[in-house]
Amino acid sequence: MPQAMKTKNRSRGERHSAAWGKRLSLMLLLLVVGAAFAQDGRGDGRAIGKFAPDLAPAVARAHQGVAADETMKVIVQYRQVPQAEQEGKAQRLGARLNHRLGVVKGIALTVPVNALPALEADSEVVSISLDHPMRALDETTDAATNVPAAWNAGYNGAGIGVAVIDSGINDSHPDLWNSGETHSRVVYHQDFTGTPTTNSSGAQYDLYGHGTHVAGIIGGNGYLSSGSYIGVAPAVTLVDLRALDENGNGTDSSVIAAIQQAIALQNKYNIQVINLSLGRGIAVSYTQDPLCQAVESAWEAGIVVVVAAGNYGRVSVDGSDGYGTITAPGNDPLVLTVGAMNSTGSSSQSAEIMTTYTSKGPTTYDHVVKPDIMAPGNSIVSLAAPGATLEAEYPSLLVNGNNGQPDYFTLSGTSMATPVISGAVALLLQQNSNLTPDQVKARLMQTTYQAFPTSTSITVPALDETFTEYYDLFSVGSGLLNMQPALSDKSLAPATVGAALSPSVVYNPTTDTVSLVNGNSSIPARSVIWGSSKAWAFSAIWSDIDGNSAVSSTPLPWNDDLLTAFSVVWGSSTGTGPQATSLVWGALELIIDSAQDGGPILTCSPQKCKDEPGK
Repeated sequence: MPQAMKTKNRSRGERHSAAWGKRLSLMLLLLVVGAAFAQDGRGDGRAIGKFAPDLAPAVARAHQGVAADETMKVIVQYRQVPQAEQEGKAQRLGARLNHRLGVVKGIALTVPVNALPALEADSEVVSISLDHPMRALDETTDAATNVPAAWNAGYNGAGIGVAVIDSGINDSHPDLWNSGETHSRVVYHQDFTGTPTTNSSGAQYDLYGHGTHVAGIIGGNGYLSSGSYIGVAPAVTLVDLRALDENGNGTDSSVIAAIQQAIALQNKYNIQVINLSLGRGIAVSYTQDPLCQAVESAWEAGIVVVVAAGNYGRVSVDGSDGYGTITAPGNDPLVLTVGAMNSTGSSSQSAEIMTTYTSKGPTTYDHVVKPDIMAPGNSIVSLAAPGATLEAEYPSLLVNGNNGQPDYFTLSGTSMATPVISGAVALLLQQNSNLTPDQVKARLMQTTYQAFPTSTSITVPALDETFTEYYDLFSVGSGLLNMQPALSDKSLAPATVGAALSPSVVYNPTTDTVSLVNGNSSIPARSVIWGSSKAWAFSAIWSDIDGNSAVSSTPLPWNDDLLTAFSVVWGSSTGTGPQATSLVWGALELIIDSAQDGGPILTCSPQKCKDEPGK
């Protein structure tokens, strides 16, 4: 049953800080965005012919004949899985094959820009999308999420396979071996980047240092720290699918190819979880995004896909205060999208506060309610990958193990919160392997800790700025992971795909109300978790907008101050204006590009997203 609320017409005021880039840059951004929308005539995320909207400038150059010798990476999707004939047609246009992506009926190509019109003219081609660059999303965990309750009950993730799609895993780290230290629990490696997997220091597989850190949060056994830095599911099996290179960079196609391989290896290694601690800006509706189609394929195959929400919560464009900054593929309503909390140096759930950098919903274009769940992600100590890029750049963040060697490393971000949830999923599936992805998502969300304050203020010394964060639906989702009640809960959502579909929201400017809406154009309105059923009512997951909670004595408040963000997140009265789509993401790209002069670098590697207080 949709819920509605009356918003209050008040403003928190716009933050002023040199840290958010120069106003001249933002003025330039607005001009660029405006010009782009004037050119393609639409800002609603829909395709232009067979082309995704962000390909419009390149297509225009091709038609004008001014793109000689210019190439770009694209993903081409066909009516059927492309075979040698389709590949041959593309190659005769001068394209180079990068990946075969059968999971989305596509191929990834490097294609001459001037060949784009001819590629579109192929009657078998359905859509052509940019092969977007992909980034890792970096920024006391176990106790704060009640994970020891699972260990005490005998659950450690044994027998469950987790595919880590990241920068690789250094399987020589003893914390990733079995309890007898006789063999590694990383049972498979495959590279999808086409870049070297060994560096001059002899480090193998993970040359960036991000994937090993993520793997340790999921399944490190604490061997070199006498149990001080132990992962959530310390006996889990790990499958290493390397989609990010030594600098933490990848592409849509490298990630899709890795997802495709995880599905192919599902039965061999009992892969029941995929961890995606990465993301990029949203360029199109999730219904047309091949990256989102790939995660949906994994979900439909029975694999729980856990995705980082993004680290852009500090971005405020025209008073948006970080709303509308969820990254893809965390914008897909099927997957379990994770935001980051700060433990403030305590193991108590009541001490956990929202980080200033964790991205907030609703999603651009589709206005899906995200994140789904929160987990600790600030200043997390996990495994180091000796000789990797991150460790070389930030040696001060290395932490010694019990042998006096720098075996561990400190990172912050939704990248670090995501594997906490992946480990929790493994524990839940070890307890009951028959749970479907939707049942897992429902179980974890229904049992979260929700006793949050209305707001908190955090000063980030590195930015000389104080942020006020509100604990509303779009900021903390269902609440903080709480493993003990999740294991005790015996209720079951329906097993069907989409039973735990994240809802969308609609803003009505006439009545000044926000309403929850179930279902969408690609998945039927069968999401009963947020429906009217007594067992799976909206208030059973989130507290009632009116403050009446079915499961928590402390209501989870809706933030009445969201109205200041509506003009950016929703845009025009139809929700399809430029502000509703590209403004925030254009700003992110510009701010990141101009951050070298001391502004915030929002891709969140080590010290870039660290919050204070908290060690």
